[in-house]
Amino acid sequence: MNIPAELKYSKDHEWVRVEGDEAVVGITDHAQSELGDIVFVDINTEGQDVAQGEVFGTVEAVKTVSDLFMPVGGKVLAVNTALADDPGSVNKDPYGAGWVVRIKLKDAAELGNLLTADQYRATIS
Repeated sequence: MNIPAELKYSKDHEWVRVEGDEAVVGITDHAQSELGDIVFVDINTEGQDVAQGEVFGTVEAVKTVSDLFMPVGGKVLAVNTALADDPGSVNKDPYGAGWVVRIKLKDAAELGNLLTADQYRATIS
């Protein structure tokens, strides 16, 4: 299971990569493997402020639809439009090409509510 040490993780299986006052958000390798083949990613919150823990979209796999929860509050600046043509990139490269949204951080202190790679690994073991 790939759990990059430089990322932060939510208990809901989203990851965050902080880049200055912005962050990139996606779903973890564990989450994508549990969901199976992802066929559609629906994000309808672009341009909106989304609080930590709020639903910001959904991911649809062959057998289920799962809500995506914002791991840290912020304004959704961009959605990964490449997922419209290739939602399976979330399965193939969840920490790279399969990123979901880019946000402007509202309160960087909220990052303290997230898990380190070791803590996340412990929760899914």
